[in-house]
Amino acid sequence: QVQLVDSGGGLVQAGGSLRLSCAASGRTVRQSAIGWVRQAPGKEREFVATISASGGNAYYAESVKGRFTISRDNAKNTVDLQMNRLQPDDTAGYYCVARIDYGLEYLYIRPAEYDYWGQGTQVTVSS
Repeated sequence: QVQLVDSGGGLVQAGGSLRLSCAASGRTVRQSAIGWVRQAPGKEREFVATISASGGNAYYAESVKGRFTISRDNAKNTVDLQMNRLQPDDTAGYYCVARIDYGLEYLYIRPAEYDYWGQGTQVTVSS
């Protein structure tokens, strides 16, 4: 089991930055890949970024590559998403997600592959 609490959303102007944080807990947190998925109103869930259990590998959606950075602190059991050069199209609810993979170091890029979800935090980017 993994419990996730995400935070850090807010309202920002286009071109600005926000940093989302995910606090993870549970016995298998350090054996879990953790990522971020977003969903805008009327749209399907969209993969954003993921990081492997060790923190050694990461993968990004093309739409955020070069603007967003995912990082992980296994001592604190936190995963952050630094979002720079935000655009109105980035407006969505952002969810921290996790999948236990027992050290396989896979990178999961489909929202359906994640078993655990945070409650979500809203990011709104004004033009």
